[in-house]
Amino acid sequence: MEQAGKLRTGYRAAKAGRIAMAALAVVLTAGCNSTRQQTSTNSSATAAYVQPGSAEAMREVSAWSSAYQRSPDDRQVIIGFANALRRNGQAEQAMAVLRTAIIKHGSDREIASAYGKILAMNGNLQEALNVLQNAQTPATPDWRLLSAEGAVHDQMGNPQRARALYNQALKIVPEEPTVLNNLGLSFLLAGQAPDAEYYLRRAAASPRADSRIRQNLALALGLQGKFAEAQQVALNELDPQQAEANIAYLRAVLAAQNPRQGKPQRQG
Repeated sequence: MEQAGKLRTGYRAAKAGRIAMAALAVVLTAGCNSTRQQTSTNSSATAAYVQPGSAEAMREVSAWSSAYQRSPDDRQVIIGFANALRRNGQAEQAMAVLRTAIIKHGSDREIASAYGKILAMNGNLQEALNVLQNAQTPATPDWRLLSAEGAVHDQMGNPQRARALYNQALKIVPEEPTVLNNLGLSFLLAGQAPDAEYYLRRAAASPRADSRIRQNLALALGLQGKFAEAQQVALNELDPQQAEANIAYLRAVLAAQNPRQGKPQRQG
């Protein structure tokens, strides 16, 4: 009986994780299309989304391309250009820019972190892991590399290792919103929405939190049936129609997950 209970619990967590992944894809797509925040050309990890192929995305690429032609060895220009290319859907070119940079600046942790991230985004997980680990210095670890490596482990199905790396990063930069966001997503994708909510609330409380973090919080709330609060958070980030569509989608997936439980209880 105990073994059967464990199997049922594992099945529910796996199912919740699959639902979270599907819902997360919807939220991130909405963020790409409808976020209200303005976008700058800085290379910050918390830069808002732009629609690939849009005039704004093309302006970013053009501006960073000109800067790159003038200063091809400048670290911030390299990373800024690669980020602009990635945000415009030009992942292959972004990888090429960073691959060239990593050959020239093999010990540069920030470039290695950016290269590892884009490798992982394109499914090259083992290569990403190798790049990130080779750039790391165990005696003086870089928190960005730790967080990026954690994200790769999450994608490889190693959440415990991923969370250990996130927590190690948080010892270096307490309450860093990008690390808390990754930690929250680790729990969310494992079907542990309450734990995800805890970390995403902490991330969203930071003045440096971006639209993606708050949309992830809205998702964690919605997956628990806290629709009123989820919609309030989403309304601050998305157009009203898109926010309502996201909440309607979450209601539908939860109803499909729990058909015998009826409609989830409204919160607030």
